[in-house]
Amino acid sequence: MMKLFNRKPKPIDLKDVPDTELVELAKTSKDAFGELYERYVTKIYNYIYYRTGNHHDAEDLTARVFFRAIAHIETYTDRGVPFQAWLYRIAHNLVANWHRDRGRRKIIPLDEFIASGLRSESPDAYTEDREERGLPEERQQLLVLKFVERLSNAEVGVIMDRTEGAIKSLYHRTLIALRNDLQALQSDQPGDVEGGNQRHPLDDAAGLLKRAQK
Repeated sequence: MMKLFNRKPKPIDLKDVPDTELVELAKTSKDAFGELYERYVTKIYNYIYYRTGNHHDAEDLTARVFFRAIAHIETYTDRGVPFQAWLYRIAHNLVANWHRDRGRRKIIPLDEFIASGLRSESPDAYTEDREERGLPEERQQLLVLKFVERLSNAEVGVIMDRTEGAIKSLYHRTLIALRNDLQALQSDQPGDVEGGNQRHPLDDAAGLLKRAQK
């Protein structure tokens, strides 16, 4: 009979624990923080790579994001915004410092960002060294967070240190600018290929932008 009372509690499957609870566990449990790491390391790495275009620096900065997170997680307070927004905010600050230290910023060519990037899961599709038809850094970041990471305006606002209303306004202006640039790019493209009706990738990108504006 005593054996019934001496049973050890069944271990918690951390994969099933929601972020809010997992963060609280991570304040005292390395395993819990390890699960948070597994959930978000790829997203954070991709975000940083989109902003730097350098695998080595992206790996280094990603490691620094999680070192900083584990060092400060005890003071983390849930303010109604998902935990991942906090991680992105740390990444944003580290990337900003990275650019400031090097006095440069990565420019993503507009046509390749839309036509290839928005339809690809690979970070390599987003970065080029050419600085032609480039989006301003702030708008690059907004598009990555909205189109790639699928974050809400509130989450993006936390990361970029803007109000939700300011993010909506910037997003609207960015989409208008992209639409106008797409129209200019499409007007320079041949309509048919060898007499056929082959669609240009920019046609697909234009459709994506139309859906995003709805």
